[in-house]
Amino acid sequence: MNTTRFQSWRLPGQLLTLVTALLGGFLFQWAGLPIPWLLGPMIFVLIGSLLFKNKYAWSNKTRNGGMVLVGYTIGLSMTGTALKSMSHQLPSMAAMTILLLLMCMGFAFIISKLSGIDFITLLMGSIPGGLTQVIMLAEETKGADITIVTFYQVIRLMMIIILVPLFIFSPLFGYQHSASGQAEAAQAASEAVSYAPGITWQLLVFLAVAAVFGLLANRIKFPTAFLLGPAIATAVFQAIWQSGPTLPTELVNAAQLVIGANVGLMLKPGALQNKIKVFGCALLSGVLLIVGAFVFALILKWTESLSLATSLLSMAPGGMDQMSIMAHEINAELSVVAGYQLFRTFFIFLAVPPLFRLFYKYYSGRKAPTEQT
Repeated sequence: MNTTRFQSWRLPGQLLTLVTALLGGFLFQWAGLPIPWLLGPMIFVLIGSLLFKNKYAWSNKTRNGGMVLVGYTIGLSMTGTALKSMSHQLPSMAAMTILLLLMCMGFAFIISKLSGIDFITLLMGSIPGGLTQVIMLAEETKGADITIVTFYQVIRLMMIIILVPLFIFSPLFGYQHSASGQAEAAQAASEAVSYAPGITWQLLVFLAVAAVFGLLANRIKFPTAFLLGPAIATAVFQAIWQSGPTLPTELVNAAQLVIGANVGLMLKPGALQNKIKVFGCALLSGVLLIVGAFVFALILKWTESLSLATSLLSMAPGGMDQMSIMAHEINAELSVVAGYQLFRTFFIFLAVPPLFRLFYKYYSGRKAPTEQT
């Protein structure tokens, strides 16, 4: 029976992957680490597959099911209220997002020239946000090094989550940790989970629509079809019918787990050449990205008359949930922070894949004659 690199019908292999992923998720959640049900399974399955070669397996259909759930949650955020709130600063949001992406492209080009790493791989690794979608896009892109892309994206996310809070609570900004603010944020999060409606017939209808559109999008070769198809379908369906129900926490965690396990199996650290150079370049890329975001935050502060903290949290390239909670804690303008972060998320999920494919065709067309000469 034919198998793929990540798909096998051997039940023991998939069961071993599931148990390892669950262990990673629980331990990362217990340790209080960010996005535990994505990073935990990813790292634990990676380690397990390195220790026990050819023992792990995972189904692409399982991964696609997780992508449908993630796409559904993205579509839920595309409400009329959210879009209306963003419209007031839409020109600024668009300009800042485009400038940020152009800056990332410039950094990727410079680091590519300095390190000799493929430019397209570094470009996908430098896209600010959309960790899951960028990894799936890299999987679909011929010649892209999925290990380097994932490595860069994870390093960027971890640096943003760690360094931005250090900046906010440094003497430069003058903010202090607020126990009451943290308690209110935690209470709001727990209430959101407590009042989640669970699995209802409305949720089943929405998920069925999302799954069907994911399959249709895949049939017509839509980029990252099982993510964008459900996202667009959910947004349209709730606009013409009713607001979509929130996914139960268990389903959200399950979606992250199946995607994280899949990525863990795709990672091949042994295939990395010049590991020290790659790690150093990833750190350099992350530092440059944070410095660039800080410069854009200064521009945003002056042009929109915002506080520096609000501007920095709005421009921080990643960790939307963490930036919003921090904005709540220090009494920054939460609606502004959420608006900028949400706009960038929409832009990356909807506009970047087709734009990247056009750029890839153009870049490949120019590169081919150069390599022949």
